[in-house]
Amino acid sequence: MTIGQALANLRKSEFRSRFHLTAQDRAYVTSKGLPVIRQHAADFVWKRLAPAEIPNDGRQTPMRGHPVFVAQHACACCCRGCLEKWYKIPKGTELTQAQQDGIVDLLMAWILREMH
Repeated sequence: MTIGQALANLRKSEFRSRFHLTAQDRAYVTSKGLPVIRQHAADFVWKRLAPAEIPNDGRQTPMRGHPVFVAQHACACCCRGCLEKWYKIPKGTELTQAQQDGIVDLLMAWILREMH
């Protein structure tokens, strides 16, 4: 599935389409810059999604507090259950670097769309 296809599918979800960056989130992205936000996204994905077993899976991503957290919920990349449901990435296996990079690319595409 391409990023464009994923974003189109997410727009069809009543729940996922409710997420948007706040003015504060947009100001944070502007102040930090996209390279820093991308690094934050990569760190969050590596620490909170990539491990095969996550003790608090389903509760590891706050709903707000960082633009990437909002993007994770909007893109169904907030927990392993959502990754399995939306992207067929099975629980119980460590994410590959390619999968992590793909998730970060999707999150950044969503953030960029929200910034315009």
